[in-house]
Amino acid sequence: MTQNNEVRVENERQEAVADVGDQGYRKALKRRHMNMIAIGGSIGTGLFLGASGRMEIAGPSLAVVYIVCGLFAFIVVRALGELVMYRPSSGAFVSYAREFMGEKGAFTVGWLFFLDWGTTVIADITAIALYTHFWSFFTPIPQWVIALVALIVVMAMNVTSAVLFGELEYWFALIKVGAIVLFGILGVFLIVTQTPIDGHRPGLAMITENGGFFPMGIGAMFVIALGVVFAYGGTEMVGVAAGEAKDARAVVPRAVNSIMWRIMLFYAGSVVLFTLLMPWNAYKANESPFVTVMSAIGIPHAGDIMNLVVLTAAMSSLNAGLYSTGRTLRSLAMAGTGPKFAKRMNKAGVPYGGILITTGLGVIGVFLNMVVPGQVFEIVLNLAGLGIVGVWASIIVCHWLFVRKMKAEGRERPSFRLPWAPVTNGITLGFLALVVLLMALDQGVGRITLIAFGAVIVLLVIGWYAVRGRVDAQALTAAIDVRGREDDAGTRGAAGADG
Repeated sequence: MTQNNEVRVENERQEAVADVGDQGYRKALKRRHMNMIAIGGSIGTGLFLGASGRMEIAGPSLAVVYIVCGLFAFIVVRALGELVMYRPSSGAFVSYAREFMGEKGAFTVGWLFFLDWGTTVIADITAIALYTHFWSFFTPIPQWVIALVALIVVMAMNVTSAVLFGELEYWFALIKVGAIVLFGILGVFLIVTQTPIDGHRPGLAMITENGGFFPMGIGAMFVIALGVVFAYGGTEMVGVAAGEAKDARAVVPRAVNSIMWRIMLFYAGSVVLFTLLMPWNAYKANESPFVTVMSAIGIPHAGDIMNLVVLTAAMSSLNAGLYSTGRTLRSLAMAGTGPKFAKRMNKAGVPYGGILITTGLGVIGVFLNMVVPGQVFEIVLNLAGLGIVGVWASIIVCHWLFVRKMKAEGRERPSFRLPWAPVTNGITLGFLALVVLLMALDQGVGRITLIAFGAVIVLLVIGWYAVRGRVDAQALTAAIDVRGREDDAGTRGAAGADG
């Protein structure tokens, strides 16, 4: 059976489960938008800025951490992809949690996702300000002013339409991918020709003569695990965007499957190149490693061009953060567990209420850029990382419950599925628990972040008891199964594929 026929059968045979939070959206995102959103989600500020700070801690072994965490990121997105094939939804994690874990689960997941992307928005506007200060022309402008301007500009573009979001993300992602590919080609050329960079001759000697592959010991790899998870935060964006895609079941499998090789090539490959081109301790936390290398090469304006690229990457991440939180907050609000203002949607089908709420949180980030400009990025990075761990865990749990439901009802799962479930689910949850445990062993920022996250949990409990009386019964009854007729032959044909 061809892929198009499989998609048609699955569209016809999968149960139609309605979620009140999906009302009002337009299916405007095209195949090229979805493919680039998948790329944009998997390549962001975590690579372009965060890699420098993590190399200061772990050196070349950062590449190993990127590969291990990337594997689990792929498992999470593959599980999400199967849920999307079952039922595309703009509420994504909130909508699936509502169906499989009830409204309490939806409330928890939704607000953890808001914590994740709300704090990421702060990290992104901080990164934009840091990148802009690379040029002396902007140095006199306070960091917080640049952060505020970036927040307002991207917010204005985001509330215009979902199509504009898709177009922006398409071109942002195209620039990022193109720049990394060109950087890789240039890096390989410099290594092969042994061209000196800032007095250093590139090659394996850059690693062997600077402490080896584990210059800070194997333990350093575990310390940076949460930061690497943060770097992969956004890979799940394809699940949110699927709710506004013209034919989600046709485009999501390809978009999801492509994430794995991008992780290997862009993240691990880039780190290996960095450490072969220059000593790992030449990279500093407040500057993109790409800019460090290009500035050291000596090519006129090379550093300026690469800085413009990483600035684009931060704008892309900020764009995605406002997009996703706007949809998530609306899904919560439609069920009565989020602010009523988040329900508001303009004529273009954009939930501007939720976007403006996230923008308000970004203003807090502007204030932080005013009072502690040097520490903002690291402060929010860890909180965002914990939010991502929570969201990823919820996706895995929802998928686990979905698999159990399909088995109990004697029904076939979609042909595009997470292999070896539920074993894969259990291993992934164990990995995420280990990441949190490793934070507890870090006596510095790690424990402070866990204490702060403990306060978040307390606020979630208080918040649930405050809103549970307002839960909209319509949102719950709307999630009841409405089964259509199954095409038995199509079911048998799709059952064995990709499993």
